[in-house]
This record gives sequence, C-alpha cells and structure tokens, in this order.
Amino acid sequence: MSFGALDYRVMFLVDVQFVDGTVATAETWVNYPSWGWRERVATVDEGVAPLLVGRTFSDTADVRELLLSSLTRVARQWGAIGPVYQAISAIDQAFWIRAAESQGTPLASLLSDEVRSEIPVYGSSLGPKGVVASAERCLELGLRAAKIKLGFGRDNDEANLSDARRVLGDDFALFADANQGWSPAEAIGMVPLLREFDVEWLEEPVTGDEPSDLAQVHSATGMPIATGENLYGAEAFTPYLAQPGVTLVQPDVGKVGGVTEYQRIVKAAEGTGTQVTPHLYNGAYSTAVSIQLAAANPTTPWLEWDIRQNPVREPVDHLLTNAGTVRVPTGIGVGLDIDLEPLTPHLIQLAQEAQ
Repeated sequence: MSFGALDYRVMFLVDVQFVDGTVATAETWVNYPSWGWRERVATVDEGVAPLLVGRTFSDTADVRELLLSSLTRVARQWGAIGPVYQAISAIDQAFWIRAAESQGTPLASLLSDEVRSEIPVYGSSLGPKGVVASAERCLELGLRAAKIKLGFGRDNDEANLSDARRVLGDDFALFADANQGWSPAEAIGMVPLLREFDVEWLEEPVTGDEPSDLAQVHSATGMPIATGENLYGAEAFTPYLAQPGVTLVQPDVGKVGGVTEYQRIVKAAEGTGTQVTPHLYNGAYSTAVSIQLAAANPTTPWLEWDIRQNPVREPVDHLLTNAGTVRVPTGIGVGLDIDLEPLTPHLIQLAQEAQ
C-alpha cells in the first residue's frame, strides 16, 4: 500500500458459544499493524467477553447496543475507536450467523427476500510491483475488472497503469486505489493520467479522507470516488453519502461494526445514488460473510477479490468462477462449511474460559 507493506497474512477468529453448545465463528480485521492481533486478544477477552457471558439476548440489536454503549466511550478515551469497532464486528457477525443457522437459512436470505446467486468480482490489487504478472493472473482467473494500487510517484504509477492496460486490454474494467496517498492538489493533478487509461473510479485519493476534500477532487475532475473501508459505524458514512462525487462506499464487515452496521449503511444509501460494496482483504470467514452481504444487496456492483496468495482465504477460493464472478453458497449461516484443517499448522489458538 502507499503507507506500508503487508508482510504476512493473519486471520483472527472469534468463537461465540451459546448455552445449547452451538458455536458461531466470525472474523475481525487485524491486518494492520502487524501486532494488532495481540491487542484484539485483550479487547475480546477482557473487554467484550465479560459483557456477554451469562446474559440472554432476544435480538442482535440488543448485543449491538450493549457493546457500543459499554465500550465506545472507553475507546474514545483510549483513542482506539477502530480496534474496538473491529472487535465488536466479529461478535455482531457471530450473532447474525447464529440467527441464520437457528432459522435454517443462509445469512443472505435472512437479510433479503431477493438473493443473487453470483456476484461480479474485481481483482485486488495490482502493484506497486509485478503489475504484468498480476494482470496476467487476473486473466487466468477469468476476471473482467481489477483495481491498481497508486501513490508511488507519478512515473511509477504511469508505468504500472500502462502495463495493466496493455496486458488486460481495452475492454477490461480498471479501477484505482491511492490508499489516501495524495493531497487534494496531487489527486486532481493525477486524474488526467487516470483518464488516459480509462480508470472508472478512484478509491481513497486524499490523505485524511475528509468529505470536503473528496468533494473538491470530484468537483475539479468529475472522477467518481470510492471510500469507506476506514470508517466505523453507520453514522460515519452520512457525510460521504451526501457527497455527489462519492459513487461507491465500501464498509468492511470486519471493521465497521459487523452485519448490523453494514446493513444500516445499505439502508442509508437507498435513494442517494451511491452504491454499497464490501471492502474485502481478509480471510475465509470475512469473505464468506461479505459474499452473503453482497448477495442480499441488489445495488452491490462488485465484490473485491484479492488476487495475491492468501492461504487464510483458500478454504473459500473454490467459490470463484472462471466467468469473473463468485458463486453464492446456499447452505445455512455463511453458506458453507469452512474447513480450517489445512491451516492448523499455522494456528495460534487463544482462549480464556469464562468463569
């Protein structure tokens, strides 16, 4: 990314066991920083678990209200609203998965009466090195769209855009992501170059991701803007949904507050002209839940699919078709059984028995 490298894959799973002995498993975001998983252990064990153990809940909304009311004020004092929301995200997902399983239905069918069977995907992410090989990988996978990483200097960005377009061809949809790497002036200056290579939308172009800065970039260039992976809670999306230039918001179910907050964003986006699609750069469980969310939302145009080697996502890789789509599984809960057996040599199991 423009801000740093991801040196290895991490998938942090949280098991929620219910009084009848059933267990719902969900995933929280811990990609950055590299020590983030250690913080998450403490937050789940010492912050979340004592609030839930021994309580009875009749609705997922009750769980959300308890966790937010108990932990977000502490998080603000701590200066760690993100890590706390990320922890809550896994718990919320687990309760939604439990709800779907208890009704014998896929999560998508619990959320919507109209569920799609396939979702178009775009390859993420080409660059900053090896763009030719990554573009060729996209073609091997049968993809029809991909996103290129920018923010590594104009000359390098131009060379990567040129390589991507040359390999992928003119009919391939190309998007771009600067990971908040530019000032508004720099972003505006880069857009003519993006136009040369038919980039359709630009993700997180501006450092700080302020709505007013995104509005400035769009006003000056007309370039559609995508953002939202680093926002927490549905309310944080309100000023972005009000910006006509923001045509795509990308909540991450492992960060934003789980299924509950994601669905609130979908509802808030209705009638705004802004589409909602999951940000996805995680492991098998986040992928499975994100597929269910995309299937339940008819306005979701794409699902992000990391084309790099990702062992912790491999248990669901078979859902990717050779037609540039991902198949939506129809089993109960997340839609399929996720086999973690191949990953057991890499497992760090962290559990604290509740007393």
